[in-house]
Amino acid sequence: MKYSILTPTHDRADVLPFAIRSVIAQTETDWELFVVGDGCTDNTAEVVAEFSDPRIRWLDLPKGPGFGYINRNLAFRQMHGHYVALLAHDDIWLPDHLALLSRCLEQSSAEWAYSRPIWGEPGGALLPGDFDLATDAAKRKGFLQRKLNGIPASCVIHRRDCFARYGYWNEALPACSDADMWVRIVAGTGRLGYLSTPTCLHFRAKWRETSNVISRLTAYPELLSKLPALRLPPGRNDQDSAWSCITKDPDWITSLRLAVDRADELLDEKAKHRLTTIYRHLFRRFSPLKLRSVFFLRQLFPGGNFFR
Repeated sequence: MKYSILTPTHDRADVLPFAIRSVIAQTETDWELFVVGDGCTDNTAEVVAEFSDPRIRWLDLPKGPGFGYINRNLAFRQMHGHYVALLAHDDIWLPDHLALLSRCLEQSSAEWAYSRPIWGEPGGALLPGDFDLATDAAKRKGFLQRKLNGIPASCVIHRRDCFARYGYWNEALPACSDADMWVRIVAGTGRLGYLSTPTCLHFRAKWRETSNVISRLTAYPELLSKLPALRLPPGRNDQDSAWSCITKDPDWITSLRLAVDRADELLDEKAKHRLTTIYRHLFRRFSPLKLRSVFFLRQLFPGGNFFR
């Protein structure tokens, strides 16, 4: 078995089918999927049963404390795959997610890797994530100190034997037990794999009232009008719209990734323009000629303010 996948769920029968379909649509086929019901009270069991795929396992468990980490660990202990991947019940993988991410992990000689997310915000906006731990030392430091995290669980893959070396998810934590384990892995090895190609659509959790997106594009929403591929068409819900785009338009994924590249270019231009403006302002304010003039004026008029 190459991949073991965990999808924990609680009363999201409306969007869970899209997550499961995105697993079935993977170009990699050697996987097992554990759909872990954490005290579900809706028709989740019936939804899972509609998928007559022997690779899918349904664990209908009573509600665990908090986010149900005890139930997730129970599933982890039953897995057989070489790799462990995570998929939230309201997220969608692009078809090459497992193939590209496992290749990234192997090429980096790391035990843990993640891909660049695309954050799906209510209303259909798709925002490319900006949380590159491979090159951004400040973000990496904040991540290892457990102070900063911009990585959705659905973007992560790691070797299953990490459980033996670093332990399972901390069931005593009220939240962020996934990131807690990731820190243990990265701190233990000093290595990580980062795939800059987006492979996952991460939608805001139903219980989350405010945005937690880490994306440069949030500061320049006007750029979205230049990038139509970064907005989903109207639909029953955003997951339904995204799945329709993936399955009905063979060029949609390519257009999406090209739009992400174009967004990076536009944002780099914005950043360069801002730095140039700041430099010009400082040069006018503190030019050598002006500084010399101010020096002589202060000699003549002590206490005067000449930086205006």
